[in-house]
Amino acid sequence: MGIGGISPVQLIIILVIVLLIFGTKKLRNLGGDLGGAIKGFKKAIKTEETTAATEKDGEQDGETASEEISEAEAVVTEKAESDKEKS
Repeated sequence: MGIGGISPVQLIIILVIVLLIFGTKKLRNLGGDLGGAIKGFKKAIKTEETTAATEKDGEQDGETASEEISEAEAVVTEKAESDKEKS
């Protein structure tokens, strides 16, 4: 017995019938369309992952920038206070 109780001879007979019904040209086109769909799907997945990673990096950069601004404001405030004390 072969796969799922189907012998190799039965599989060959089924393949021949499918070839006779659809023809090699239609089957080739079907294979090409299926391959193109899979390529498109993989490309979309990669694009989505790249976009998500870029957005995540952007959020982290924004947090870092706001922290740096807060630190700079603190330094300016301290400098202004020390200048007032000197005057």
